[in-house]
Amino acid sequence: MNLRVAHVTATFPPYHGGTGNVCYHNARELARLGHTVHVFTATCRGAPKIEHQEGFVTHRLRPLVQIGNAPVLPSLLTSLAGFDIIHLHYPFILGAELVRLAAYLNHTPLVVTFHNDLVGKGTRSPIFRIYQRLSAHLTIQTATLLCTISRDYYEYSRLRSSMTQQSPAIVELPNGVDIAHFNPEAEGETIRARYAIPSDDRVVLFVAALDRAHHFKGLDRLFRALTALPPNIHLLIVGEGELRSTYAAQAAHLGLDKRVTFAGRVADELIPAFYRSADVTVLPSSPPESFGLVLVESLACGTPVIASDIPGVRTVVDHGGDGLLFKHTSILALSQALKRILDDATMRREMGRQGRARVEERYAWESIGARLETFYLQLLGASETPISRYAGGH
Repeated sequence: MNLRVAHVTATFPPYHGGTGNVCYHNARELARLGHTVHVFTATCRGAPKIEHQEGFVTHRLRPLVQIGNAPVLPSLLTSLAGFDIIHLHYPFILGAELVRLAAYLNHTPLVVTFHNDLVGKGTRSPIFRIYQRLSAHLTIQTATLLCTISRDYYEYSRLRSSMTQQSPAIVELPNGVDIAHFNPEAEGETIRARYAIPSDDRVVLFVAALDRAHHFKGLDRLFRALTALPPNIHLLIVGEGELRSTYAAQAAHLGLDKRVTFAGRVADELIPAFYRSADVTVLPSSPPESFGLVLVESLACGTPVIASDIPGVRTVVDHGGDGLLFKHTSILALSQALKRILDDATMRREMGRQGRARVEERYAWESIGARLETFYLQLLGASETPISRYAGGH
């Protein structure tokens, strides 16, 4: 059965962000399975308005207005006609309600992937909280199916507390990784040489967009933890954004100038080499981090990880098996985790081996795409097995 599927997301490659990356891989896997897939997102500098790639079509719509990563795309109302499924990647500020209205007008089932809560700093915090509560009532609980990337995260989320007895069926669909692209086979020494990192230094890798939308990634905490470690511990940062200069100033203030390297934005095909060059990848995030795609990418490359012990993220890491978890509010705990893993090369190798095996079993995009296809077919009544409602939902 060939399905016509529309995926809608606020951000999409070439913008570097987890939500758009997940949307890309969902679309690619569905196209590989023989379905007709179209992605709708906002225009992005340097990207074509219509792009054919990996078997699906991307439409970049011109926003009426855009505030950060919140584009208003009125043309969604007409663009989303003629599909069997409309799949929204949430949050999509100022866009989710338009998508829901388009699904209603076209009598099309709406599937929503819940990536994370909306959490802002300062005056944005209460605004985001109020918006998400309204959005839960207007969009999420009136959808046909809600996909959570982690049941653990959903149980502790603000979104769940905003839901009522009227809610869609809920399933778990984690993020994934391209296990062929992210692999431990090649060496990463060329990365160390490129950035003149001494061969006997231990390399800590941090991968994230350095913009306000990703303020919760915890790079400032990682800087402070690094000050308690020996000078042969080097931090390599992959990512770009308007906060880069702020982070560079913080590193300089802490006396870390010679121990921190900003690699900037890195092409997707080169990212695996950075993971392989590192001794450990660190994700010191706070909520609303809900998964941590960099963790499975790193583990797929055979590099162990250290991550915050917060809902969602903690389910990705097998503590003591393929990485370590630490209390995200404790700089000391992060420093201790770094020291423990960087002092033991045998532990790192074994963690990397276990991590690769676990990713192959649980997080390959091919198997996740097949699960998503099954959910669609169940939703449309094209499968003999109905969707099992997640008991943790309201």
